[in-house]
Amino acid sequence: MQILNWQSLNQQAKSNALARSPLVGDSNLEQSVAQIIDAVSEQGDSALFEFNQKFDGVNIDNLKLSKTEIEQSCAKVSFEIKQAIAQAKANIECFHQAQVLPNIDIETQSGIRCELRSEAIERVGLYIPGGTAPLISTVLMLALPAKIAGCCKRVLVSPPPINDAIVYAANECGIDEIYQVGGAQAIAALAFGTETIPQVDKIFGPGNRFVTEAKRAVSQDNRCTVSIDMPAGPSEVLVIADALANPEFVAADLLSQAEHGADSQVMLVTDCELFANNVNQALIEQLAKLARAEIAVEALKCSRSIIVNDMAMAAQVSNQYGPEHLIIQTEQPRQVLKNIRAAGSVFVGAYTPESVGDYASGTNHVLPTYGYSKTVSSLSLADFSRRFTVQELSADGLKTLSNSVMVLAEAEQLDAHKNAIAVRIASLDNNNLVNTEA
Repeated sequence: MQILNWQSLNQQAKSNALARSPLVGDSNLEQSVAQIIDAVSEQGDSALFEFNQKFDGVNIDNLKLSKTEIEQSCAKVSFEIKQAIAQAKANIECFHQAQVLPNIDIETQSGIRCELRSEAIERVGLYIPGGTAPLISTVLMLALPAKIAGCCKRVLVSPPPINDAIVYAANECGIDEIYQVGGAQAIAALAFGTETIPQVDKIFGPGNRFVTEAKRAVSQDNRCTVSIDMPAGPSEVLVIADALANPEFVAADLLSQAEHGADSQVMLVTDCELFANNVNQALIEQLAKLARAEIAVEALKCSRSIIVNDMAMAAQVSNQYGPEHLIIQTEQPRQVLKNIRAAGSVFVGAYTPESVGDYASGTNHVLPTYGYSKTVSSLSLADFSRRFTVQELSADGLKTLSNSVMVLAEAEQLDAHKNAIAVRIASLDNNNLVNTEA
């Protein structure tokens, strides 16, 4: 990886050093995705069959997997994979079940009751990347919180042919609607619905730049009302390491994300140039052993090592970048953690590789990319629900609040707002007068 000294860079060079892969900003991407979305919205299933052939080279008779096909796929999964899925499932369930929050119901003052309630989103679409790397773990990351939240309809889509373990994981999580379609066309199908695939209220899941662009596009399309979880596109990781870190560990962590795709990006921020050189050497040695070395090499072309003065500056650089994954391998990692403000998920210490979060520690691996971790949170149980407030005032409660509301309404020149209070107060005063006269 290219090695840059942060202090020697001017402002523009620093921005360039933290820029994402140019593949992410492909100017033709938006137009290509828009054409796919329009085709699916207008032609429905026929467009999906055509795109399955065009993009995945697969001809299928039915988009939806039958119960028999699901059972057959589950039977093919090895005991070893089933055991691994079971352990991961238990940890993910444990962590997400702990996120269930009670409704809030309080009196802000006597006679004024305010509530915050949460209800599950009715229909959710779960996108599972399949392409060059079938993400079995993503099924657990999406399906389990959807189930815990109580989403009634949970629809899963993935590029054909769907990996048997993906089907098994979905079945284990209580999903029986599985559709064989991927890419931007799958996102369009979930957003608009087709003859076979139902329309959903919210779409979840990571994907390549085509999937990410499709999610953005449908969420802003006034022809549908679908929302999305977050901008979760090509994978990225930033590692903060000092001279005492293990270069082989760091190289392994960088490659674990570089192998996702050519548009992935990995960054190293360290206070030791010798260490950066040692990591580069370890990268060369480990690349030779990877089946997806060619993909990782392409990702490394747009990846960099940045040399800083100290760990405080390292945290500043990381916050400016806003990584999807942040790994801290330093002598005192939690001291560095205190200064972290923007990251999708953080991995602390030499024995916490990013891989554990991807699969089985319990946290969710659906995370914001492109620097959106500065404002967008990692996926959690709350994302599968919508929240609404409730208020209820007694007559006395309204009386105590009436003057403040009417004064503010008058100041804003909203007479109808003021009148909605005034007519009720007048009614109460009249009732009291009647009662007094009686």
